Formats: sequence, C-alpha cells, structure tokens
Amino acid sequence: MIFGQSIGLIVIILSMYILWQIREVLLLIFAAVVLATTLNRLARQFQRLGLKRGLAIILSVLVFIALIVGFFWLIVPPFAAQSQELTYRVPKGLERLNGWLDQLEARIPSQLAPYVPDINSLSKQAQPLINRAVGTSFAFFSSSLEVFLKILLVLVWTGMLLTDPQSYRQVFIRLFPSFYRRRVDGILNQCEVSLEGWITGALIAMGFVGTMSLVGLSVLQVQSALALGVLAGFMNLIPNVGPTISVIPAMAIALLDAPWKSLAVFALYFVIQQTEGNLVTPVVMAHQVSLLPAISLIAQLFFFTFFGFLGLLLALPLTVVAKIWLQEVLIKDVLDQWDNHSKIQNELIVVSESQPESVDNSAIGEQETTDDVVVRNND
Repeated sequence: MIFGQSIGLIVIILSMYILWQIREVLLLIFAAVVLATTLNRLARQFQRLGLKRGLAIILSVLVFIALIVGFFWLIVPPFAAQSQELTYRVPKGLERLNGWLDQLEARIPSQLAPYVPDINSLSKQAQPLINRAVGTSFAFFSSSLEVFLKILLVLVWTGMLLTDPQSYRQVFIRLFPSFYRRRVDGILNQCEVSLEGWITGALIAMGFVGTMSLVGLSVLQVQSALALGVLAGFMNLIPNVGPTISVIPAMAIALLDAPWKSLAVFALYFVIQQTEGNLVTPVVMAHQVSLLPAISLIAQLFFFTFFGFLGLLLALPLTVVAKIWLQEVLIKDVLDQWDNHSKIQNELIVVSESQPESVDNSAIGEQETTDDVVVRNND
C-alpha cells in the first residue's frame, strides 16, 4: 500500500512538472477555446436565422476577420501620422515648458527656487528609462515573428474546434474515469455558459468605454477621436492595465493642441474608467458571471506573475473557468461530501461492532429453545 501511494505521488509530481513546462501551449489552447466559443455563439445566431452550420461558421469567421482588419485600418494610419507630428512638436513643447519654469523661478522667492523642477535634469534622470523602453520596443519587434506564429497557431486551432467541437470535447471527457464522465460533461456545459456570459459582459463594457471615449474626445475636439475611442474600447479587455495604456496616446495627441487639453483628456478617461469599473462592470459581470472584483484583481496578479502578458490577457476567462471547476469538483464533490462519507464510515463501524453480539444472542436464544424442547420431551 505504501509503495502504491509513493508511485502515485511520483506520477502526480511528474504530471505537474510536465504541465508547467507546457504552460504556454496550454494558454494558447485556452485562447483558441475562448475564441472558438465566441465565434460559435455568433454562428448559432446565424443558424437561428435559418442558415446551415457550415455557412454560419464561414460568416462568423468573415465577420471576425472584418473586425480585425477594420480595427487596424482605423488605428494604424492616424497613429502613424500623429507619431510623426509628435516627434517634431514634443521637443518644442518641452522647450516652451522650460521657458515657463524659468520665468516662474525668477518671480518666486529665492527660498522656493530650488523646488522648481528643471526639465534638463529631469530629462537626464529619465534617459535610462527611455533607453530601457526603446530596448524593450526593439525586443518586441524582433520577436514579432514568434508572436505572429502564435497567433496563426491559435487561429488554426480555433478553426479546428469550430469545425467539429463535439469530437474534441469527447476526447477531453474520456481522460476522466467512466463513472465521472457524465459529471464532467455537465461541468463543461457550465463553463461554456459562463464563458458566453463573460464575452457578453466584456462586449458591453467595451462598447460603453469606446462610445463614451469617442463622445468625450469629440467634444474636446481631439484629433483622431474615432481611432482613440476604438483603441480605448479594445484595451478595456485587459483589466486595470489596458485603460492605463490607452490614455497615453490620447494625452499625447491632445498635447499637440494645448497642454490643458491633455489634462482634460486624462480627467475624461479617469471619469469613464471609474464609471465603468464601479457601475457598469460590477452590474454586468455580477449578472453574467457573478465574479467578485477582489477575486478578479487577485487572479490578474496571479496569472500575470506566472504566465506573463498572455496570462494577464486571459486572466478573467481563466478565472471564470477555474471558479466553476473548483466549485463543482473540489467543493461539491469532495468537501461537501466529506461529512457524508464520515457518517457512512461511522455507521459501518458501529454495525460491524454490534453484529457479533447479535449473532451470539441469537445463538444463545437458539440454545435456550433447544434446551426447552429437550426438557419437554424428557417430561
């Protein structure tokens, strides 16, 4: 028994080690599952209109490709033009700001002059950070081929899953013991419903952030308002980090017009994110997924620490699926049944202990009956 337990422990450790080594592949497979679930839901909508399954899948893929192409068509050209203008106007803006600070330093008392920031000294202090950011950018572009291959692999897996999802599902179910396969099939149904709910909630939040950003930037008369609004909505898929990234190009483009407009853009994005984070997302996600905000934040930190940017991007759908498996398998099937198993074992122990006494009493009763018969016969 001890030898068998040791072998089982070794097998579990080796399995965990192998899974850890292929964690990136597993994340890519999960990304394909999420994308396939999204397109499958869109295909079901087309099927409700009377289209066949194959045609519905083709239309779903075409809609997805059109959205991706439209996104880059809206984002890349305006940002490329604005970036070229920024390279000319940002240094001039810094020189103007430095002149304002020199005038301010001449007007304030001499005791407060040391506390006035110097743009030149700040630029020297920020130079290492700028060099590091540039190096990171070159590293990112140098690994663009690897990123492209991963995206292509996810798209290929997504197409395979869309073509015949039931076959792959049955292969996964057969990895479990036969007595538990029906239970796994039910858990997978819950995961599919929860993923669809998360997708619906994420699309609602994206639409809210993109629309409000577009309206606010248009009111402030910021250039490329449509592209910035689309970018803000898309980056909202990455919780906490995405909104911070999306505000940087908006503030930079607004800075081309006036410094106050850049601050107004920051205030606009802050209000939008506070409204989305405290009103829209809690209500929508609580209705669609019932996921607590604190758990979402902890999950993002966990997946980002162990799996990097891809883990951060997939943090919420991973949390949704992990929550269902933990709730159904660990809590309901193990922990909730723990007390019942203990009661059954205690009853069996009591019965086994009381059974010999009942046998002896019955034997004694039979012996007494036999003796009575013998005595009556003798009489």
